[in-house]
Amino acid sequence: MNDYVTIILLITGTAFSLLASIAIVRMPDLYTRMHGATKCATLGVGCTILAAAVRFENMETATVAVLIIGFLFLTAPVAAHMIGHAAHCLQVPKWSGTVVDETPPADVHEEPEST
Repeated sequence: MNDYVTIILLITGTAFSLLASIAIVRMPDLYTRMHGATKCATLGVGCTILAAAVRFENMETATVAVLIIGFLFLTAPVAAHMIGHAAHCLQVPKWSGTVVDETPPADVHEEPEST
């Protein structure tokens, strides 16, 4: 039974990783590429690490796997947000099919004056 769960998790992780790579190639602009790659790659790596935890069946491996998955789920969206914000501040062009852009124009932050 343990082997079947491991196989299912590995296939799921591989499928999500494949979708992430397809998203990078097929999406039209930086923002949609980043969205597709971040979501799919996070789930793909998470499933793969969870498969390793199920396969090795000890508490140390499971603890490390849960910590890695938690760290990944916390940091990947933050990193994607920061990259997207930097791209917006640098005025990276959006896809021509973008219908609505609700984000306000980026303000250039000035250094505060020291007193």
